[in-house]
Amino acid sequence: MAKSNSDRLTKVSKVLISQPRPIDEKSHYFEIAEKYDIKLDFTPFVEIQPVDIKEFRKQKIDILAHTAVIFTSRNAVDHFFKLCAESKIEMPAQTKYFCVTEQTANYLQKYIVLRKRKIFVGEKTAHDLIAILKKHKGEKIIFPCSNGNRGELVEFLQHNDYNYTEAIIYNTVPSDLSAISKLNYDIIAFFSPSALDSLLFNFPQFKQNKTRLAAFGAATAKAIRDAGFILDIEAPTPEAPSMTSALEFYVKKANK
Repeated sequence: MAKSNSDRLTKVSKVLISQPRPIDEKSHYFEIAEKYDIKLDFTPFVEIQPVDIKEFRKQKIDILAHTAVIFTSRNAVDHFFKLCAESKIEMPAQTKYFCVTEQTANYLQKYIVLRKRKIFVGEKTAHDLIAILKKHKGEKIIFPCSNGNRGELVEFLQHNDYNYTEAIIYNTVPSDLSAISKLNYDIIAFFSPSALDSLLFNFPQFKQNKTRLAAFGAATAKAIRDAGFILDIEAPTPEAPSMTSALEFYVKKANK
């Protein structure tokens, strides 16, 4: 976790998570809220708009010309296979799938028989997947993604001369955050550069002041710093592999 100035390490009472409220009421988020007596609000900062088949065809991408697919989210899995179905394409059995997390890999069974496919899985982040991709440089890769910042994964593919194609299959656009009248939160947690863009789109006069900003992922952390803000909480790290663990680590220290 990035060190923050001591004068910023003040008590935390309200936290805004820029994602939908977890369905699982046993989520670690709720455990933190109860344990430290803090209020957690959940509001998705971005919306996903699928690219329709007509728009996708304008990219002139031959899906079957690729031998491997990279998936970084379940949204990417859904939209990719939807486009395949609409294009009457069935992915070959020998296609390799590279997934950022086990959760994303397991989600593939909605569309393919997992035991008959070659699936490679990272731990939690794009950085984990990079270590795996280094062993498969000979593949022709298609990367279904959004129109937003793809971060270190794309940088790795570019800088190491991989044969890959970015396929824009959905767009991320700012959510309407007008329901949030005031950003009077002690912490705002971001999970993508697009979420930060949404904040600045909805609140162009936003000043950080004493608000602590949290980031999950290297691309998100970089976006916050590049925007001129102070990054107080960063994940994943060895001591805080998830956003919940990073938040708890910080709150425990700030509220002691």
